[in-house]
Amino acid sequence: MGKSLPVINAPQREGLDSRVTGFASPGAGPGDGRTVDDFKPYLVALNLTKRCNLKCDHCYLDATTKAGGGSDELSTEECYRLIDQIAEVNKGCLLVITGGEPLVRPDILDIARHAVAQGFMVVFGTNGMLINDRLARELVEIGVMGMGISIDSLDAGKHDAFRGIPGAWEAAVAGIEACKRNGLQFQVHFSAQPMNYKELPDVIDWAHDLGARVLNVFFMVCTGRGEELTDITPEQYEEVLAFLVESQDRYSDMLVRARCAPHFKRLAYEKDPDSPITKAQGYMGGGCLAGTNYARVTPNGDLTPCPYMPLSAGNIRTTSFVDLWEKSDIFDSFRYPHLKGKCGDCEYSDICGGCRARPYVDHGDWMDEDQWCLYTPKGGEKIRVAFNVPEEVEVEWEEAAQARLSRIPYFLRAMVKKGTERHAREHNVPRITVDLMEELRQKRFGNEKPVFKF
Repeated sequence: MGKSLPVINAPQREGLDSRVTGFASPGAGPGDGRTVDDFKPYLVALNLTKRCNLKCDHCYLDATTKAGGGSDELSTEECYRLIDQIAEVNKGCLLVITGGEPLVRPDILDIARHAVAQGFMVVFGTNGMLINDRLARELVEIGVMGMGISIDSLDAGKHDAFRGIPGAWEAAVAGIEACKRNGLQFQVHFSAQPMNYKELPDVIDWAHDLGARVLNVFFMVCTGRGEELTDITPEQYEEVLAFLVESQDRYSDMLVRARCAPHFKRLAYEKDPDSPITKAQGYMGGGCLAGTNYARVTPNGDLTPCPYMPLSAGNIRTTSFVDLWEKSDIFDSFRYPHLKGKCGDCEYSDICGGCRARPYVDHGDWMDEDQWCLYTPKGGEKIRVAFNVPEEVEVEWEEAAQARLSRIPYFLRAMVKKGTERHAREHNVPRITVDLMEELRQKRFGNEKPVFKF
């Protein structure tokens, strides 16, 4: 794409032109029943360093190989304070510790330990090369939930060329094996690109056979070092997403999900309106949560709605995460969006809404239509998200069952809660117990392990 993008910081917010933001009245919701609790952070990505041991072509952070993290990198104490502030908003969210390569940062295990002690579910986003048995054991002892490890091709040479270092593929797979030996759950992260997207069927089979709990397929937005890369075409994009929806039906014991591709929701709904993949049924994973239930923190402390959009709500060094999350006009523009073009007209705008980063990267207007979507709106009534739908009969949860529910990752929790309560009502079960949850899990997975331990 080759152009410089505007970085809009908090002091500039009041001057944002509503023709660009598509947002006119902060705090005025769309009247769909959403409350402030619906905009809690369920997932926060902590990009805690630019340090890295690779030179990946697609890096949105333009991570460096320098030994130090730079004079502006958040200190250990600043990271602790940030985590404490996130806990004030939602202790139940998932913290993704990433970089750069987070395992290069010397104090990263102390930071993870602090986050776990606060009650967060903690996972790492890593290239996997530095994971050995000793480190995997220590991560398990700390209470880290799992590792997301990037694999860009089953051809070691292609992976190494894209990652910029010989031996990267072999080291990443060795890291996965170390996780397996030590009981540390892992996900496989795959970035769909022209050079590798046709490998996806084999990658899904490989990840499943290896024992991955999740296969996340990331769809690039060409920023950072990836600015000069070529994305897959809109036709290929649609083809891959349709294949991912079909793949989930084949693997009940492994989540298969698209990231940075909210069209995934529309395709799932078209195939089956009752699919748990769709946000309409309460499942939060797979669509775009930028600014609504997701945010990321840069290595120097800026809070942005998405890694691909340098729209800073402000810096946690000068303003608390709580205030930035709750009072940012930029974040409100995502929570109460005024979408333009066909995204604004589309009947799937609530459960999809398009990628906001793509029009931003292209011409700076994050409320414009997503040109990478081939769908033509058909008009008619909007397909609504099931926000706070009241149930006719209250179902009681025993304390131990509530505790078990709280250990389920946020993006599965709503679906599990809703399904369990529905079963209880249909069978006149007045109280949900751990035994009932286990019975339903056995019916769903048989003797297979659940996607996550809970």
